[in-house]
Amino acid sequence: KLKKMEKKKMDILKDFQGSFFSMRRLPSLPWTVSEKDKLHSYSVRRSVLLSSATCLHSVCRKFPPSVRYRRLFLSELIRRQEAAGCEPLDQLYDALAEVVGAEDTAECYKSYFLPCGDAVSLLESVALISEGTTGLVTWEAALHLAEWCSVVSLLRTVLELGSGVGLTGVTVCRSCGPQRFVFSDGHSSVLQKLRANVQLNGLSEQTAPVVTVEELDWTAATEEQLERIGADTVIAADVVYDPDVMGGLVKLLSKVLSSSSPPDVLICSTIRNPETYSAFKQQLGNAGIRHHVITGPVSHVFPYNRLSSIELIKLFT
Repeated sequence: KLKKMEKKKMDILKDFQGSFFSMRRLPSLPWTVSEKDKLHSYSVRRSVLLSSATCLHSVCRKFPPSVRYRRLFLSELIRRQEAAGCEPLDQLYDALAEVVGAEDTAECYKSYFLPCGDAVSLLESVALISEGTTGLVTWEAALHLAEWCSVVSLLRTVLELGSGVGLTGVTVCRSCGPQRFVFSDGHSSVLQKLRANVQLNGLSEQTAPVVTVEELDWTAATEEQLERIGADTVIAADVVYDPDVMGGLVKLLSKVLSSSSPPDVLICSTIRNPETYSAFKQQLGNAGIRHHVITGPVSHVFPYNRLSSIELIKLFT
């Protein structure tokens, strides 16, 4: 029974750590403790563990969340520790002093912990939309697709469409053992950030898997370019959101699936606008592309809103 309770506490600590480094909203973090745990000795121990797992963790020093987020988090952590009758660690006050007068920046790091304990750290935009694109932040469908991929073995060569800042692709490279992975995007600012994040996570053409980053314009991609990539699996997350680019995406998917040896094609979407998503499926049907929905639970690896409407589909002709 003690082992089970200790495991539950460590699971909560792990969830807390994952939420902090991915910059989840503070109210969503598992702050609350049970009545049995409101003993002073446990509160002190828990405070030390929370501090060590978050703002005092080595990842926070190397790849810190935004200045504003750390400021709000540290203020809340210190407030809760004082309310519980604990004396906050001196290091917490030192960490708070560092960010109180610091200027907010347009970019920050978010880190996502894999089951093995390693972190995928990415430089992302603080704003959801910046430089005319939504591709500089990680979206929920990318996290869901990364979770789904993390428990399957993908084939030799994987092409990702609309890679964004790289969360799904880096996770696949770390967890699924492909021989080759091709990140791609069509926006120059996104490609610049993507290349930096791929390098940040130790991936390159000299590593295993062999990793490349390519500019891929959905409306201009040729059969020759796709043949040269030679993907066995094509994946994409959160690429169905703008009716203006939907036609180019369907056109590209038609080329991908018309090859003599068509790859597996997986598209993961957060359904924010049902009409837009239905229009995408209608365009797929008009192009002779069928789909089926992949259902079933995924392993809970990353923190995100599980109540969001997310759908993963496999395409075929």
